[in-house]
Amino acid sequence: MVRSLTRIGLVLLGIPAIVIGIWGAFTPRSFYDDFPGLGHVWVAQVGPYNEHLVRDVGSLYLAMAIVTIAAAVTLSVVLTRWVLVAWLVQGVLHVVYHARHLGPFSTGDQVSMIASLALVPIVAGGLLLADWGSRRAVS
Repeated sequence: MVRSLTRIGLVLLGIPAIVIGIWGAFTPRSFYDDFPGLGHVWVAQVGPYNEHLVRDVGSLYLAMAIVTIAAAVTLSVVLTRWVLVAWLVQGVLHVVYHARHLGPFSTGDQVSMIASLALVPIVAGGLLLADWGSRRAVS
C-alpha cells in the first residue's frame, strides 16, 4: 500500500515539475508574463523579467522532474528518500518566501498561491513519514 501511495505521490510531484520546467526553460517570457495561467499572473508581480533566472528555474524543475519520475519508476529506497527530502526542502523554502511577499496579490491569489505551494512539502513530508513508519513497523 505504501509503495503504491509513494509512486502516486511522486508522479503528483513530477508532472507539475515537467510542466513548469518546460514552460520556464523554453518559453521564459511567457512563463514570466502568464504563470500560473487562467487569467492569473504571479511571477511578473514580484520583480523585473530576467530571462536567465527564469530559464534556470525551468531547468531546475526539469531536473527535479527527471529524478522524481526515476524514483517513481524504480521505487529505489535511497533515491526515493533523497528526492522527497529535496522536494521538502524546496517546498518549505518556496512557501516561506511567498508567504513573506504576498503584498502585490489579491486575497484569492494569496490563498491559491500558498495552498498550491504548500502541497509540495505536504506530499513530500507525508510520503517520507509513511515510508519511515512502514519500514519501522517491519523492523
